[in-house]
Amino acid sequence: MTFTKTFIATALATAVGTGAFAQETKVIGVSIPAATHGWAGGMNYHAKETVERLEEVYSDLDFVLATASDPGKQVNDIEDMVATRNIDALVVLPFESDPLTPPVQAVADSGAWVTVVDRGLSVEGIQDLYVAGDNSGFGRVSGEFMAQQMPDGGDIVVLRGIPTTIDNERVEGFNAAIEGSGINVLDMEHGNWNRDDSFTVMQDFLSKYPNIDAVWASDDDMAIGVLAAIEAAGRDDVKFVLGGAGMKEMIKRTADGDAMIPANVTYPPSMIATAIELTAVGLTSNAPVSGTFVIGSVLVTQENAMDFYYPDSPF
Repeated sequence: MTFTKTFIATALATAVGTGAFAQETKVIGVSIPAATHGWAGGMNYHAKETVERLEEVYSDLDFVLATASDPGKQVNDIEDMVATRNIDALVVLPFESDPLTPPVQAVADSGAWVTVVDRGLSVEGIQDLYVAGDNSGFGRVSGEFMAQQMPDGGDIVVLRGIPTTIDNERVEGFNAAIEGSGINVLDMEHGNWNRDDSFTVMQDFLSKYPNIDAVWASDDDMAIGVLAAIEAAGRDDVKFVLGGAGMKEMIKRTADGDAMIPANVTYPPSMIATAIELTAVGLTSNAPVSGTFVIGSVLVTQENAMDFYYPDSPF
């Protein structure tokens, strides 16, 4: 099942209207990566805000929120939630897919509800609900823009994110979109959605290749690292860098007509709020919320950039 955003409001209203609050207290665990980069910082902000808001709305729900700076810490957090809080549901955005699959499988096997957000697990079918951006679409929209900007083809380099299922989906969508366009991918390495890592990767690319026409950084934090490396090297062959996820600073540069940042592709960190809200509905009402909720990716250009610019946002 794929939901629309209208469904959330309807389901929340149904939960309230059917006397959901009369039930016994249940515990929802929320396990997410720490704010290791801008998008994750925005996601942390929305997670905390949503937990605080829902604890006031739902008298029969308790929440336990844990952030982890690495996969091992996240595994321990989840195991602790099960052992000490006996959670009835888990909302998890995996730090990485492979190491988080077994502990999340164990939560599902215990009978608890499982909502997976953004970075999927390595085994399909574990979760009751999956909430994510359209990662294949994110890659496709990015590739289509690159092909449009480079009608005669050219040489590019690509920075991938952390090794996850969503990164694979993005790259597959991108590669399919540029197939036959004349665009040649010189190299592709993981920048791990991290500015410093991406600076180092781009430095290596610049030393290896005397001409690079453009960069698909696939993330705004990585794009910032890429731009810093280009500036430090004094290179003027790179015509533009395409990031993604809608960081407000990058959206503003697109709106201002910065030739190096001509576009962006949306991937909102507020999806964690959607996931937590739907999980709360699932535990407190009979509303059907299992399935998949996909948030589409939109191309942001100078013409529509201000529609996606939120100056007060943490990201």
